[in-house]
Amino acid sequence: MKAVAITGATSGIGLETARLLAREGFCVLLAGRCAERLSRAKARILSESPSARVACFQADLMQQREVLRAAAEMNAYLDAHCGGRLHALINNAGCVRSWYMTTEEGYEQQFALNHLSGFLLTHKLLPALLKSNGRVIMTGSASHKGIKIRWDDVMLRRRYNPLTAYKQSKLCNILFARGLNDRFAPGLRAYVVDPGLVKTDIGNKETGALVHFIWSLRKRGGVPPEIPAETFAYLCLKEPPPDGLYYYRCREKKYSKEVTRENADRLFALSERLCGLDGGFAAQDERAGAV
Repeated sequence: MKAVAITGATSGIGLETARLLAREGFCVLLAGRCAERLSRAKARILSESPSARVACFQADLMQQREVLRAAAEMNAYLDAHCGGRLHALINNAGCVRSWYMTTEEGYEQQFALNHLSGFLLTHKLLPALLKSNGRVIMTGSASHKGIKIRWDDVMLRRRYNPLTAYKQSKLCNILFARGLNDRFAPGLRAYVVDPGLVKTDIGNKETGALVHFIWSLRKRGGVPPEIPAETFAYLCLKEPPPDGLYYYRCREKKYSKEVTRENADRLFALSERLCGLDGGFAAQDERAGAV
């Protein structure tokens, strides 16, 4: 049974993708912040797919110690039940903020959760992914276009704008996917899904009154999360793996000219340093090869 791990899996796009893949026979590893919501998500999946294998991993992925703990628990589960193999990792967890907020490490929260959490989790699950010629999929956004990485102040400490922070984190998602493909394809393939405007609560969680109000109005024009979930499922199921990078409604889409190898390499080096990775992805790749 192939395994797929999904972060931000208790609602919205994450849950709908988990439901689709469970129906396709995948072993589904759900990661989320709230134990109660994880239990509800698992119960819903099993009510629809009684024979599905579903495992839950509670973690606040904004904090790196929680990412490390969740990764260790996932690896132990994969070793015990899936031959140490992970077919796909879907880095879907994300947030929007109204003001400057930081993690335990002192990192701006949108950058930390939307980018660094997936970067670190992918690093820790890389041997399992490489063992199965797996796939890594990020939840992106068209908002990554028309912006550049603020390399001299990536946390935007000097002049914080929450929308700029969000857009930058989405550019990081696609640069990360580009960097993974540069390093590991065809042994591993990485993608970004542009879900479009979706009826989810991302703009209503831990945001100020203005952002909450605007998002409540804006999301009314969005599609239900089942629609973008189909693209995630497509990228997990398609054989052989598609060659593209950025997808919308199961089709390749153009992306920012900022998505270059130079920028991807620069982001990799910065992210490895911010995550305290000794030897970075190269060292993890060598350990995977020794399995």
